[in-house]
Amino acid sequence: MNPILRPATINDLEKILEIVNHSIIHTTANYNYDVQTIEVQTKWFEDKEAKNLPIVVAELNGEVVGFGSYGQFREKIGYQYTVEHSVYVIDNVIGKGIGSKLLLELIRLAKEQGLHVMIGAIDADNAGSIAFHEKFGFVVTGTIREVGYKFDHWLDLVFMQLILK
Repeated sequence: MNPILRPATINDLEKILEIVNHSIIHTTANYNYDVQTIEVQTKWFEDKEAKNLPIVVAELNGEVVGFGSYGQFREKIGYQYTVEHSVYVIDNVIGKGIGSKLLLELIRLAKEQGLHVMIGAIDADNAGSIAFHEKFGFVVTGTIREVGYKFDHWLDLVFMQLILK
C-alpha cells in the first residue's frame, strides 16, 4: 500500500470525524464516551492551524484512511518542546503500514519544528499500539493505574516517549 500523505484540509473533517467517532464508540484508544460533532472537529482543526500544529492525512484511492496529529503536551511554558501525538487508521488498513507512514511523518515534522520529545499516551491493554511505538524508538516511561474509566471498567494509561535527535 502506498498512501498519499498530505496536510489535512477542512474538506477532510467529515472523514476524520468518522474515524474519531469509530474509535470513541468501539475502542479504548480514545477515552471519550460521546461521539464528536462536526463543530467540535472544526474547532479542533482551527486550533491546530492557529498554533501551527500539523494534521496529516493518509489517502488511498482518493479516500482518507487515517490521520495523525500532535499538540501541546501541557500548557506551562516549560513544556513547549514536548508534544503528545495521535495516529488513527481505519480498521481495514491496520497493519498495512499506513500508521507507520503517518507516525514517521509526524516525527519528521516535529524535528523540523525544533521539538525535543514526543509523547504517546496509550491504553495499557493496547499491546499492538505499544509494540508499534517501540518499533520507532518510543520507550515506556510509566503507567498510571486506573486513571481512565470506559466500557464499565478501569483503564491503565501507559506513557511512552521518543526523544527526538
